[in-house]
Amino acid sequence: MTAADAPLCRIVSDEELANPLKTVDRIGWLGGDIRGWTVLCLAAGGGRQSCLYAAAGADVTVVDLSPAMLELDRQAAAQRKYPVRLFEGSMDDLSMLSPQSFDLVIHPVSSCYLPDITAIYAQVARVTRPGGLYVSQHKTPVSLQASMHRGNGHYELRHDYYRTDPVPPPETTTPVSRRLREPGAVEFLHRWEQLIGGLCRSGFVVEDLVEPMHASSDAARDTFADRARVIAPYVRIKARRTASAHRSSPDASTAKESSLWLPD
Repeated sequence: MTAADAPLCRIVSDEELANPLKTVDRIGWLGGDIRGWTVLCLAAGGGRQSCLYAAAGADVTVVDLSPAMLELDRQAAAQRKYPVRLFEGSMDDLSMLSPQSFDLVIHPVSSCYLPDITAIYAQVARVTRPGGLYVSQHKTPVSLQASMHRGNGHYELRHDYYRTDPVPPPETTTPVSRRLREPGAVEFLHRWEQLIGGLCRSGFVVEDLVEPMHASSDAARDTFADRARVIAPYVRIKARRTASAHRSSPDASTAKESSLWLPD
């Protein structure tokens, strides 16, 4: 993707840097000022996110699996003289980072590339300070289940919801499939109970959740915007780190100790 100059692999523009916080936080989740914050851009290499948060006054660290993406961050930071730390590594192993060292973890769409999202959440919880924010975006389960194009006028559910194996790749490669499913990538579906429940059980409280709008009422049939009218492709979650993690999973003994009645 880097060699092909894919949109996700393009260094940030001067126009985006003119108002960096507006570029990365149109919703206003970050409160309008992150000067002095320690920010982790997780699986967010590519020369864009790191510079935007650095331009907004944050102390930025990037962890990404791709050396090519990290090289773009190095080039962009050097060009603008931002002191950005770069680490090559997987999002489910942040052992190179100190515990409770970040005020904010930014995590663009990438959790689908690993089978166990709870392992990612556990690592993020370890490096986020109590009261810190974790802003993540994910592919929605139904988007990974559904067909890329309309059949008989409708989008169809093609793949099982309860699964541990990767989601099969699209049957054909089209502009829509390339945007929704990166060619050659192995992707896993994470259920809502894993996306939201797993986040809560890892020691976070969900403060907000949005489905970024990509639909268009006048979109041509079988385009990305047409599919987004029926299926939200992404979900964005704002969560805050609590003082301590919740139990990893409910069981009979902990249910009896609770003051709430819980169904079996």
